[in-house]
Amino acid sequence: MKSMVLAALVLASAVAAHAQTPYAGMRARDIKALSEQQIADLNAGRGMGLALAAELNGYPGPVHVLELADQLGLSPSQRASIQRLFDSMKAEAVPLGSRLIEQDADPYKQLAGYTVTPETVWSSTAAVAATQGMLRETHLKYHLFTAGVLSPGQMQR
Repeated sequence: MKSMVLAALVLASAVAAHAQTPYAGMRARDIKALSEQQIADLNAGRGMGLALAAELNGYPGPVHVLELADQLGLSPSQRASIQRLFDSMKAEAVPLGSRLIEQDADPYKQLAGYTVTPETVWSSTAAVAATQGMLRETHLKYHLFTAGVLSPGQMQR
Protein backbone atom coordinates (compact mmCIF):
# COMPACT_ATOMS: atom_id res chain seq x y z
CA MET A 1 0.00 0.00 0.00
CA LYS A 2 2.84 2.39 0.93
CA SER A 3 4.57 1.73 -2.39
CA MET A 4 1.37 2.56 -4.30
CA VAL A 5 0.97 5.81 -2.39
CA LEU A 6 4.63 6.64 -2.96
CA ALA A 7 4.32 5.85 -6.68
CA ALA A 8 1.21 8.03 -6.91
CA LEU A 9 3.01 10.92 -5.18
CA VAL A 10 6.03 10.62 -7.49
CA LEU A 11 3.78 10.54 -10.54
CA ALA A 12 1.73 13.50 -9.28
CA SER A 13 4.85 15.57 -8.62
CA ALA A 14 6.24 14.72 -12.07
CA VAL A 15 2.97 15.79 -13.71
CA ALA A 16 2.89 18.99 -11.63
CA ALA A 17 6.50 19.79 -12.50
CA HIS A 18 5.79 19.31 -16.21
CA ALA A 19 2.66 21.47 -16.02
CA GLN A 20 4.62 24.26 -14.34
CA THR A 21 7.37 24.35 -16.96
CA PRO A 22 7.10 27.85 -18.39
CA TYR A 23 8.48 26.76 -21.76
CA ALA A 24 6.26 23.72 -22.30
CA GLY A 25 5.60 23.21 -26.00
CA MET A 26 8.10 25.81 -27.17
CA ARG A 27 10.77 23.31 -28.24
CA ALA A 28 8.62 22.36 -31.22
CA ARG A 29 8.54 25.94 -32.54
CA ASP A 30 10.49 26.67 -35.71
CA ILE A 31 11.67 29.94 -34.17
CA LYS A 32 11.85 29.47 -30.44
CA ALA A 33 11.42 33.14 -29.51
CA LEU A 34 8.27 33.68 -31.58
CA SER A 35 4.86 32.06 -31.42
CA GLU A 36 3.01 31.14 -34.59
CA GLN A 37 0.68 34.09 -33.94
CA GLN A 38 3.62 36.50 -33.63
CA ILE A 39 5.11 35.18 -36.88
CA ALA A 40 1.76 35.60 -38.64
CA ASP A 41 1.41 39.14 -37.27
CA LEU A 42 4.93 40.10 -38.34
CA ASN A 43 4.40 38.65 -41.82
CA ALA A 44 1.12 40.59 -42.15
CA GLY A 45 2.56 43.88 -40.89
CA ARG A 46 0.22 44.04 -37.89
CA GLY A 47 1.10 46.32 -35.00
CA MET A 48 1.15 43.76 -32.19
CA GLY A 49 0.91 46.53 -29.61
CA LEU A 50 4.06 48.24 -30.86
CA ALA A 51 2.24 51.57 -31.00
CA LEU A 52 0.33 51.09 -27.77
CA ALA A 53 1.79 54.30 -26.35
CA ALA A 54 0.24 56.20 -29.26
CA GLU A 55 -3.10 54.42 -28.94
CA LEU A 56 -3.35 55.08 -25.21
CA ASN A 57 -2.57 58.75 -25.73
CA GLY A 58 -5.24 59.34 -28.36
CA TYR A 59 -3.32 58.76 -31.58
CA PRO A 60 -5.26 56.12 -33.52
CA GLY A 61 -3.63 53.93 -36.11
CA PRO A 62 -4.74 53.85 -39.72
CA VAL A 63 -6.24 50.36 -39.51
CA HIS A 64 -8.46 51.34 -36.58
CA VAL A 65 -9.56 54.54 -38.30
CA LEU A 66 -10.46 52.59 -41.44
CA GLU A 67 -12.44 50.12 -39.33
CA LEU A 68 -14.36 53.02 -37.76
CA ALA A 69 -14.54 55.23 -40.88
CA ASP A 70 -18.33 55.50 -40.87
CA GLN A 71 -18.60 56.21 -37.15
CA LEU A 72 -15.90 58.87 -37.45
CA GLY A 73 -17.61 60.43 -40.47
CA LEU A 74 -14.52 60.33 -42.66
CA SER A 75 -14.79 62.27 -45.87
CA PRO A 76 -13.86 60.45 -49.08
CA SER A 77 -10.61 62.42 -49.13
CA GLN A 78 -9.80 61.44 -45.54
CA ARG A 79 -10.64 57.82 -46.22
CA ALA A 80 -8.31 57.80 -49.24
CA SER A 81 -5.53 59.48 -47.24
CA ILE A 82 -5.86 57.01 -44.38
CA GLN A 83 -5.88 54.09 -46.84
CA ARG A 84 -2.64 55.40 -48.39
CA LEU A 85 -1.12 55.68 -44.91
CA PHE A 86 -2.17 52.12 -44.11
CA ASP A 87 -0.73 50.84 -47.38
CA SER A 88 2.55 52.69 -46.78
CA MET A 89 2.76 51.46 -43.19
CA LYS A 90 2.23 47.89 -44.31
CA ALA A 91 4.79 48.27 -47.11
CA GLU A 92 7.36 49.30 -44.47
CA ALA A 93 6.29 46.92 -41.70
CA VAL A 94 6.11 43.66 -43.67
CA PRO A 95 9.78 43.63 -44.77
CA LEU A 96 10.85 44.64 -41.26
CA GLY A 97 8.74 41.83 -39.82
CA SER A 98 10.31 39.35 -42.21
CA ARG A 99 13.77 40.59 -41.26
CA LEU A 100 12.93 40.27 -37.56
CA ILE A 101 11.74 36.69 -38.03
CA GLU A 102 15.01 35.78 -39.76
CA GLN A 103 17.10 37.57 -37.16
CA ASP A 104 15.25 36.02 -34.24
CA ALA A 105 16.04 32.56 -35.61
CA ASP A 106 19.79 33.22 -35.73
CA PRO A 107 20.76 33.00 -32.02
CA TYR A 108 18.75 29.83 -31.63
CA LYS A 109 20.44 28.21 -34.61
CA GLN A 110 23.80 29.14 -33.12
CA LEU A 111 22.84 27.79 -29.71
CA ALA A 112 21.43 24.58 -31.17
CA GLY A 113 24.55 24.06 -33.27
CA TYR A 114 26.90 24.96 -30.42
CA THR A 115 28.54 27.61 -32.62
CA VAL A 116 27.58 30.53 -30.39
CA THR A 117 30.15 32.91 -28.93
CA PRO A 118 29.73 36.06 -26.84
CA GLU A 119 30.46 38.09 -29.98
CA THR A 120 27.82 36.33 -32.07
CA VAL A 121 25.28 36.68 -29.24
CA TRP A 122 26.01 40.40 -29.13
CA SER A 123 25.75 40.91 -32.88
CA SER A 124 22.59 38.79 -33.19
CA THR A 125 20.77 40.50 -30.34
CA ALA A 126 21.90 43.94 -31.50
CA ALA A 127 20.47 43.23 -34.96
CA VAL A 128 17.16 42.04 -33.45
CA ALA A 129 16.96 45.11 -31.21
CA ALA A 130 17.64 47.47 -34.11
CA THR A 131 14.95 45.87 -36.25
CA GLN A 132 12.47 45.88 -33.36
CA GLY A 133 13.16 49.58 -32.91
CA MET A 134 12.61 50.31 -36.60
CA LEU A 135 9.39 48.32 -36.56
CA ARG A 136 8.08 50.20 -33.49
CA GLU A 137 9.07 53.52 -35.04
CA THR A 138 7.22 52.58 -38.23
CA HIS A 139 4.00 51.86 -36.40
CA LEU A 140 4.27 54.91 -34.14
CA LYS A 141 4.91 57.37 -36.97
CA TYR A 142 1.86 56.16 -38.89
CA HIS A 143 -0.27 56.80 -35.82
CA LEU A 144 1.08 60.36 -35.83
CA PHE A 145 0.46 60.72 -39.58
CA THR A 146 -3.09 59.42 -39.11
CA ALA A 147 -3.79 62.01 -36.43
CA GLY A 148 -2.75 64.69 -38.90
CA VAL A 149 -5.54 63.66 -41.28
CA LEU A 150 -8.31 63.71 -38.67
CA SER A 151 -10.16 66.71 -37.31
CA PRO A 152 -10.03 67.44 -33.55
CA GLY A 153 -13.60 66.12 -33.24
CA GLN A 154 -12.71 62.89 -35.01
CA MET A 155 -9.67 62.50 -32.78
CA GLN A 156 -11.88 62.97 -29.73
CA ARG A 157 -14.27 60.26 -30.93
